[in-house]
Amino acid sequence: MKKGGIIAIAMTAALGGMAYTVSEYKVSPEVSLHRPSMPDSVEKENPFKAEALLKSRRFASEWPETAGWTTMTADSAGNLRLVGTRYTPGLRSLATRLRAQRYAKGSLKIKTPLRAEVLVNGNTVITKTTSDSTATEQSAPLELLPEADCSIIVNLLSMTDDKATPEVTLEFVPDDKYKDVAVTSSPDMPRRVSPLSTMQGERVAAMDMSPDGKYFITRYRETLSAKETLFRTILTETASGKIISESVEKSAQWMPSGSKLYFTRKGTRDYDLYTMSVPGMATVKIASAIPDENVTVSPDGRYLFYYAKVDGAKDEGKMRRVKSPDDRIPGNRDRYYICRYDLREHVAIPLTYGGASTTIADISADGRKLLYMASREMPDKYPFYSVSLVQMDMNTFATDTIIANAGSYYTNAVYSPDARQLFVVAGPDAFDGIGANYAPEPMANNFDNQGFIMDIATRKARPVTKDFDPSVEGNPVWNGADNHIYFIGERGFFRDLYRLNPADGKITMLPVGDIQTVRGFSIGDKGARNIAVWGGSFTDDGMAYLVNVKAGKATLVDDPLKKWLGDTQFGKMEPWAFTAADGTRVDGYMCLPPDFDPAKKYPLIVYYYGGTSPTNASFYHLYSPQVFASRGYVVYTLNPSGTTGYGQAFSARHVNAWGKRTADEIIQGVKKFCREHSYVDDKKIGCLGASYGGFMTQYLLTKTDIFAAAMSHAGISNVTSYWGEGYWGYSYNSVAAAKSYPWTDPKLFTEQGSLFNADKIHTPLLLLHGTVDTNVPIGESIQLFNALKLLGREVEFVTVQGENHVISDFDNKQVWQNTIMAWFAKWLQDDPRWWDALYGE
Repeated sequence: MKKGGIIAIAMTAALGGMAYTVSEYKVSPEVSLHRPSMPDSVEKENPFKAEALLKSRRFASEWPETAGWTTMTADSAGNLRLVGTRYTPGLRSLATRLRAQRYAKGSLKIKTPLRAEVLVNGNTVITKTTSDSTATEQSAPLELLPEADCSIIVNLLSMTDDKATPEVTLEFVPDDKYKDVAVTSSPDMPRRVSPLSTMQGERVAAMDMSPDGKYFITRYRETLSAKETLFRTILTETASGKIISESVEKSAQWMPSGSKLYFTRKGTRDYDLYTMSVPGMATVKIASAIPDENVTVSPDGRYLFYYAKVDGAKDEGKMRRVKSPDDRIPGNRDRYYICRYDLREHVAIPLTYGGASTTIADISADGRKLLYMASREMPDKYPFYSVSLVQMDMNTFATDTIIANAGSYYTNAVYSPDARQLFVVAGPDAFDGIGANYAPEPMANNFDNQGFIMDIATRKARPVTKDFDPSVEGNPVWNGADNHIYFIGERGFFRDLYRLNPADGKITMLPVGDIQTVRGFSIGDKGARNIAVWGGSFTDDGMAYLVNVKAGKATLVDDPLKKWLGDTQFGKMEPWAFTAADGTRVDGYMCLPPDFDPAKKYPLIVYYYGGTSPTNASFYHLYSPQVFASRGYVVYTLNPSGTTGYGQAFSARHVNAWGKRTADEIIQGVKKFCREHSYVDDKKIGCLGASYGGFMTQYLLTKTDIFAAAMSHAGISNVTSYWGEGYWGYSYNSVAAAKSYPWTDPKLFTEQGSLFNADKIHTPLLLLHGTVDTNVPIGESIQLFNALKLLGREVEFVTVQGENHVISDFDNKQVWQNTIMAWFAKWLQDDPRWWDALYGE
């Protein structure tokens, strides 16, 4: 019977258990096919096999484009009868979707007299190569993941000499262990968000405006599988929206003026440099033997800038002397230097050299000055790294050190249009703390980026974001057309585009359409009328807009992922904040399952930030609230004390805390959330996090028993061992435990870790870790696993072979995500079968 647009599968008795018979399909029109002609007499030697025609229809994805297809319903026995022409071979395709409420394994069975091919999620699982007088059955094993779509396509081939009536029956027969799992089917069933939804599909990866603003490039990235990623670059006219070219070189960049592109190609010796005129698209090679493929053209068009890598000294033999904490890191002894190639004289020279690696910060608009940053490790001086900001005269090569040996919290700088001032991005402690605004907290969180305007001649700086809560992110642009500074601001869950007027310090948020998380923007150097912006949201990613600054309007350029997601059914998201016991307002969002019923009770998943960056409105990660909501969970994600984006005082609570206050706020928030939402089962609450969020998961379990299950990915169990062993352990602690050390504050490094409080943990805990994690070494999970095993507590430890801090392999991501879902299904949905199928009972 039909309910809510979904047809429940007819249930019939079958050998081996209950059979769920598909009753509704999308059916394509019959396509007439032909046997190939035979120009010679080799048919007996090499006969054409009719079943080859089954492969005639090719689908671009696992679900076909069904426009023009007919909805057909099987009879009461589940048999779908078709009418054919019989005059020529005919091919039909049937499509439907299966969905199981819980994890289930069984067999997919097809019964038909015709030749048939069955595809599940785009992969052929059954091929029937003969035509029979009566319907015969074939089967293949099938695994259904909870609340996940299983797309099924059946190709049926009728030949002119077939005797039987063209018909088909399709059913899923669960193994005995899964007979109780409810299964539904319908070709019109809206899709659910899956981990694959956040990994596959095409997105806008970047945009680039021409210097004159007349054209822009849109760069696309499409992930198809673990082995296949496609890239394309489109050139568009700004005013008309007309596409000029769909085959622009992937590496093409704009020349400093006008609307001409340049790119490099591998040549006979090193690389060749080409330019391409727009809109004519004529290509001209202008230089050969370029030392590097990644080059930046100077504003006057004469020089190319690139980096030269100098390999550090290698220790011979089996013994290696470690010279500094970072010397353990592969490549730490290598140095990168800025080089310049003269296109006129064909001469390449190094501009920097020495003990510090250097990076280009900016080049003045007239090309006369180069601004670069030099950084070096200084393990005996807090904050353990020094940064110098240096200006170089491009005519005399004379240097002027603008900022000398400052802390590593200086992160970026760009020139004003007249190159007399700089917009510097740095932490609150920069410039002797003139931008500090973190009272009443004792120390700044120097990950909370601030903006400063500095006069180069006088060396005087003034803070311009001191009272501005969002953290300054990305690469700012000081635009010459309107003398305004444009930058991305991290505002809690959102990343917005802002414009700063240096004259009066006024900051304005610009419209960016439906983008909630701006990933990047591009402005034509000669004008700021249109800004290209790209980013994502809680339910989308890779959106591209043109922002008309004067009109205050954003116009959509493309949203390819939305097209790919198609009929996906999202859970409702809405903000939910609360006030903590000390009066702090804690920001959050909630996500409800699709087909939400307020009369039901749902398990709850709680997710929080990892590190000091806030959880943001992003669909492009596997902790997306939509992924968990689609599996039948209510999701609550929050940004408690310590996150950036809410002001300096708020972010400063991350310093010398390691969970203090933050854990209390999470616990308070979860309790209040449950009290205010009667549809949440407060006995079925799960929590999860990664990296610092993994630490927080473990630490929360030492503070409360409100959680029924927890997952920690790459979490820190012992702050001291992480401080000493992680590649960036001691340097991350230069903020998280600023000026505190295991020998000066042993309580901070022990009492805040889960290892020294392992006996307080009673919640079932899943520990996940990559085997080659260099940020948080796998020993952090090993230590806590051993402790909990000795204590007889419920704990599981799953390693991901060959993965570092972030699981990057496409296939590994899927198994990793399934492991998390199976763990929560076991403890929050009282169904251990998926976990048992993955890892045994």
